Amino acid sequence: YRTGSGLSHGGLSKKLERKINDEETKSSATIATKAFIIIINKDSIVRLYKIANPNILFGHRIIDKESDVTPFLAAAVQGSHSTQQKHTLSLSSITESSSTLLSTSSLSSSQSSTSSENKDDETEPPVENSEGSSSSRKNGPLKVLFLSADTGGGHRASAESLASQFVIHYPGTKYDLCDFWTLDGCWPYRTLAPAYKHLSKYPRQWRFLYHLSNMRWYEIMQDIHSSVTCERKIRKRIASYDADVVVSVHPTMNYTPIRSLQNIARDTGKRTPFFTVVTDLGSGHSTWFQPEPEKVFIASDRIRKIAKKRGNVPDESLVESGLPIRHDFAVQNENMGGDRTSDTGKSYQRSMKAQLNLNSDTKTILVMGGGEGVGSLKQIVDSLYCTLTKSGIDASVVVVCGRNEKLKTRLENRDWNKILTRPKKKRRRLLKFLNPFKKKNNEDTESSTSHGNVKVVPLGFVTQMAEYMVAADILVSKAGPGTIAEAAAVGLPVMMTSFLPGQEAGNVDFVVENKFGEFCVKPDIIADGVSNWLKDDVALTQMSKNAIAISHPNAAEEIVLEIGEIAHQWMERNGK
Repeated sequence: YRTGSGLSHGGLSKKLERKINDEETKSSATIATKAFIIIINKDSIVRLYKIANPNILFGHRIIDKESDVTPFLAAAVQGSHSTQQKHTLSLSSITESSSTLLSTSSLSSSQSSTSSENKDDETEPPVENSEGSSSSRKNGPLKVLFLSADTGGGHRASAESLASQFVIHYPGTKYDLCDFWTLDGCWPYRTLAPAYKHLSKYPRQWRFLYHLSNMRWYEIMQDIHSSVTCERKIRKRIASYDADVVVSVHPTMNYTPIRSLQNIARDTGKRTPFFTVVTDLGSGHSTWFQPEPEKVFIASDRIRKIAKKRGNVPDESLVESGLPIRHDFAVQNENMGGDRTSDTGKSYQRSMKAQLNLNSDTKTILVMGGGEGVGSLKQIVDSLYCTLTKSGIDASVVVVCGRNEKLKTRLENRDWNKILTRPKKKRRRLLKFLNPFKKKNNEDTESSTSHGNVKVVPLGFVTQMAEYMVAADILVSKAGPGTIAEAAAVGLPVMMTSFLPGQEAGNVDFVVENKFGEFCVKPDIIADGVSNWLKDDVALTQMSKNAIAISHPNAAEEIVLEIGEIAHQWMERNGK
């Protein structure tokens, strides 16, 4: 395997490991006793993996003895398969010798020669005799059709992150995003986007509709009704794109488009592969899951259980890849050395704070309310400012207001000294009892003899979100799946302040169960919790490590590589 532009070595290694695991289950014979995965770039070997029991058979030369590794590489870069010369070398010498060989030769010939002994599975499409044309075809451009709707920014963000990876790994790829419900749906489907915008403002209404539509009888009726009333128009719409692959990133765009593609295959003889990328993290609506897609990419084991129970999705179709997030987060994860608590990570965080004009010597709290700057941000910021100041904590509170310019202006012109001296509202005894942070925070506040220096930094719509998350020490945000996945990718502890009933409820459980965050609603309790975290470096470090442990910063890349591989196989079958 050789890396291409923008290809993460970590992402490629995970892709290879998963591929090997899949192939090990298919192979009945032991092909090799020792083997190595060598991940290379254009100049040298960067990683060498030893495989203990490699029953592997997939698109690459099998090395059945350690002594054959170096001569095989030598033969490969020279365009020959001869491995007559034998050497017995240690791992370190193999790496050193291979680096020398590869640095003086062209990798294109290596890839071409090693692929000549590939052996295809019986179910795979036929491979052409010309190795050069076959290799270039498998890495050629694709026409990708994404299915989504404007019901929250997460679906579009996932589609965009996947699209960028298609362009990186398959240069020349063209992609479109289609909302066929708005274009071709009858009532009530064509009102999906505006209905969501209304219902998301009224959580009780949303909760009722979400759980009603998640019932099995409702799902069956909806599938039948949408297929009968809209399938022909949707079929015509999808056929007009002449896509090589269709990817759904929306729960309502699975059942009917799958039937449309089946009908297109019946009429034209061309089968277009269909994939589902679930953009929920801890809980998922039943309409996400159908047994027919080539693969269903999921973010957690919680989603796997729902997919098998509600959608009868077979195990071989489920791929736990993580949530696709922007490539910026994979880059920042690598820049931190994969761990913000390491010396490399701490040094990089300080440099990022300086780059963003934040104080490198104080803690940073990043407060978000979504792209529109919604939520009780003002009250949360007020409570954070008062609590941190009175607790003697020096900090920067960075507030992402999104497109809410009114909120940004109010925060910029706010008299913070007046806020600090404003009398605090009396809280009910029950609320005090339910606050798990209050007692400890009161003790610390009483023992503090000086006020902290807290600076509030209001921002508008931010395009450098990955950089700000690296600079932050704590994230305060609603429980959106994309935001949580992005925070985990850079090891950022999360204080969740709200969630959309049903759809985002599982995200709260996901964070709490994996111990990298908490959930609070009341601004004063949120501020108490953040204050306690900032005073406990040990707890903050452990939460960061827990976040990294469950993160998938290269999820979008891994998903695209797998989709691209299968899509090219079907292109060959279709004679393209």
